[in-house]
Amino acid sequence: MAPIEIERKWMVTGWPEVLADKLAFEQKMRQGYVSVRPTVRIREEETTCSRSAQKPLQDEFILCFKSKGRLSRKEVEFPIPVEKFREIEDLIGEPLIGKVRRTYELPGGLALEVNHVDAGLPTEFWYAEVEFASEAEARSFVPADYGLGDYLAEDVTDQPGQSMGEYWEKTRLQKMGK
Repeated sequence: MAPIEIERKWMVTGWPEVLADKLAFEQKMRQGYVSVRPTVRIREEETTCSRSAQKPLQDEFILCFKSKGRLSRKEVEFPIPVEKFREIEDLIGEPLIGKVRRTYELPGGLALEVNHVDAGLPTEFWYAEVEFASEAEARSFVPADYGLGDYLAEDVTDQPGQSMGEYWEKTRLQKMGK
């Protein structure tokens, strides 16, 4: 059975200043999609800053498959050689999405991932996610309990059109008339 990813998502603006001292690591990313339904994605992750022994300063190249869903979905991902990443990038033939992700430690072993997507482009935006062990834990998460009530005010977890795959379609494929 494929592992289940359970996460909530919020639209945000900027980095969470209240968590500046809780930064675990920062990554520069580029990702692109072979398919959106089902999701077949490649991602390059360059860890540029880390205070975590579990996340060394290194580059990773990942192939990921995701099922449909919003709060919960199956996800299988694994590292691939940089050469295979480049071959798939060439196959995709569209500019990959650029992101900077900062991951912050939250109490109870949770982590807040804040992403700045396509910085400098007219379509740039920010979003944040928290992954959970169960749907019950995800639904019971109250941002205000972590001092993030104002920052995580716009929950878009259950709203259609909020996935990175859908952003890919809007900004890469529809723009190109594909």
